[in-house]
Amino acid sequence: MTWRRKRLGRIRNRNDCAGWTIFPFRAILRAMKILINLLKPFSFAPAVLMMILIFSFSAQTGEVSGELSYEISYQLVETKNEVLGTNKSYYELAAEAESIHYYVRKAAHMTEYFLLAVAISFPLYVYGVRGFWLMLLAGIVCVGFAGLDEFHQSFVSDRTPAVKDVLIDSCGAFVGILMVQAFCWSSTHTPTGKRKRKAKRKNKKNR
Repeated sequence: MTWRRKRLGRIRNRNDCAGWTIFPFRAILRAMKILINLLKPFSFAPAVLMMILIFSFSAQTGEVSGELSYEISYQLVETKNEVLGTNKSYYELAAEAESIHYYVRKAAHMTEYFLLAVAISFPLYVYGVRGFWLMLLAGIVCVGFAGLDEFHQSFVSDRTPAVKDVLIDSCGAFVGILMVQAFCWSSTHTPTGKRKRKAKRKNKKNR
């Protein structure tokens, strides 16, 4: 009987030690979950910064905006000239830059709203907005902001609002949303992701 009591005492001591070692880990995990929930709203910060950046570009006068996009166009044709070794003159480069100036401006529009859509879609995905609802909600925000941005340009010198620009911005936004959808879906449907989902389901059933 005495050896049984000793053995039971050892088992109890081991369980007590295990409980004391597990307790700090559980506390840390709970603290991390609370911290993640508190920081979740800040995941929209990149989207807000992107909106401010777009607004600042729209606040530029037509002359300043045109000069900026022309400089980018000229840099592109100049880089192409150096890479291909075509040895074009300044006037030839200037003419080529002018010919692509319009497309560079519209590509800039699409890029801005592509980045805005990505910055909005990722946080929404984290909050559990997926599939059609992600497309709808992120799309409404991006297209709505594009419309407000064009309206804002009507008050800026030498800038004119255009429905065509809203459509171009919307195309960039929807490409961004689709890319986020595809990226998040592929990352969650990997073999490791499937195992994690199965483990979560088992844990829920056990509870």
